[in-house]
Amino acid sequence: MIVDQPDQVVLPGDIIPINTDSASSEESIILGPGLRQEGENIVAVKAGILRHLEVGNRWWIESNQKRYIAAAGDSVLGTVTARLAEFYRVDIGTAHSAVLPVLAFEGATKRNRPNLVNRSLVYCRVSMANPDMEAELECVNPTTGKADGFGEMKGGHVFTCSLGLCRRLLNPETPVLKLLGDEMPFELAVGMNGRVWVNANTVKDTITVCNAIQNSEYLSAEECQSMVENLLQG
Repeated sequence: MIVDQPDQVVLPGDIIPINTDSASSEESIILGPGLRQEGENIVAVKAGILRHLEVGNRWWIESNQKRYIAAAGDSVLGTVTARLAEFYRVDIGTAHSAVLPVLAFEGATKRNRPNLVNRSLVYCRVSMANPDMEAELECVNPTTGKADGFGEMKGGHVFTCSLGLCRRLLNPETPVLKLLGDEMPFELAVGMNGRVWVNANTVKDTITVCNAIQNSEYLSAEECQSMVENLLQG
């Protein structure tokens, strides 16, 4: 569940009231985009709304910045742009392409490597992000060593939306997702880099889900319900 801090707006330089001393090893704090630790303080480095995800104790600042900035731990959707001997170059919407090692897949070995071609769509996790280096990706869950949904995405349709909407879609309680899920089965992969992949039983259902998500950004729960009903009837 995502916990809002009553729409707490923060500005660059603001100190975030997070107690890092009382956190045990099992409750370690994970800082997302917009936050940085300076000494004993957590400081905001961009303006936006402070958000908190209880699962994993993640904190970040939500803002509708135009360009995605890679952050370790983010799930992203990228397009393969080049294949080299030891890694793929992947476009994830950052200023520079990211690198995806050929061994960063479940069960991958030097003899058993994935066969991705240019323009392949992959769902990855940012394993390393540094302002002075290309981001590094992986297609495995580091805690389990399994793919857990990461890897090449086949079929379906991918579209772009704001970074703020993508982060809201990660909450399973988001009204538009609950409303659509009650009416039709579909698969959804949300990248924190402003890209969403949708795959439904029919092309019509896929288009309906894409339109509903894009239209929902500035709607209340009641307005979302009316909008989804109109799309399903249309």
